[in-house]
Order: sequence, then C-alpha cells, then structure tokens
Amino acid sequence: MRALHIMIVEDEPAIADSLAFAIGREGWRASHYALAGSAEAALAQAIPDLLILDIGLPDGSGLEVLKRLRHHSELPVLLLTARAEELDRVLGLELGADDYVVKPFSPREVVARVRAILKRVGSRSPAVCSSEPMFVHEETARRIYFAGTPLVLTPCEYRLLATLLARPAYVFSRAQLLDALGDVAEDSFERTIDSHIKSLRAKLRQVRVDIAPIVTHRGFGYALEPQ
Repeated sequence: MRALHIMIVEDEPAIADSLAFAIGREGWRASHYALAGSAEAALAQAIPDLLILDIGLPDGSGLEVLKRLRHHSELPVLLLTARAEELDRVLGLELGADDYVVKPFSPREVVARVRAILKRVGSRSPAVCSSEPMFVHEETARRIYFAGTPLVLTPCEYRLLATLLARPAYVFSRAQLLDALGDVAEDSFERTIDSHIKSLRAKLRQVRVDIAPIVTHRGFGYALEPQ
C-alpha cells in the first residue's frame, strides 16, 4: 500500500520543515512548495491525498488557490493562517476548506487534524484504495476503461493512452509518442502531442477529478503513473 502524500504550501521554511518532519514520522510522504504558482502547477500534474495550505503566500492568497481548486477538485484541504480575524476562517470554510489551524500551532495538532479530515471525507479521499485496476485495456476491442468507466477516445487519444499503458512509469519523449500515432497523426509536429495529452487529461478528469495519472516530465516527455 502506497504512503499517503501530503502537500504543504507554506512560505516559512521553519514551519514547513517542522510539518514535513511530523508528516514523515507518520510514514506519510510530504512535498513542499513556498509559492502559490508552483503549488498549482504541481497540482495540475498530480493530486496528493491532502493539501495543507497557508492563506498568506508571497505571490497570492491561499484562499484564491482554494477557490480555483474547488472548480475541479474535492481534494481535502487544511488551511493555515496567522490571521486572527474570524472572517478569514469563515471565508475559507465557505470556499470549501475542510478545516483550519491558526498559527502558532503544534505540528502534532496538524497531524491529528489531517487524520481527522481523511477519516471524515472517507470515500471521497484519494487515499482510499481499490482492489480493481485503475485502467483496463481491451486490445481486441480497442477500448480502454478508467476507474470502471469506458473512455470515448479519438484514434490519436487511444493510441497515445495505449502506448503509455504498455509501459507504466516509462517516460516517453514527444517524438516517440508521435511515432506511436502512426498513420492517424494529423500532422508531424511534436507539439501536437501536447494537445492530445491535454484532451486526454480532460477526459480522465471527467471520470475522476482526484487522480492525474498522466505526468509531465519537463524537458523529457510524458509518463503514465497510476496512483
């Protein structure tokens, strides 16, 4: 069973380090981002099991990050705030936060709240595992199922996803994926792969918003990394 992934978005290194240490002691995996922009870029590539999000960030408001996130994801979110105003806490909950902690706080308290949130959200938490495979590929029928749902794919999308499925976690270059399209490719430009990957991701999100199995490896290409 994989370790839970907790993403920390906090610009104060001492706080982030203490949280990461406490999370690691629980056997969970922590990732840390100091800026809203870098955190949102990471969230676009892979969804963690829970997000610990500071309200006050150097490049923007954590509340705005939360607002944008809730347009497409029910990812559990625990807010961190140094502000004492009740309005900030209430607004965070109204925007969809699952809980909040006011600074200063004990890392042990945060870990306890994380546990409580994951227990409370239950079946909607991406930490819940299933015995069923995430993808099922019926090669003879040229059909691919994702989380039990048949995907409606164009010929290009089907060949791309089938290629990625054939070698999970292998990073394919755009040139390799373009070759895999064969005679169904609309043109010979490698950047057309980006467009097909974008449409594939959109179709996968329609089935499960909490999982992003197609991962971008910047400067190299794409890989399928089922969670």
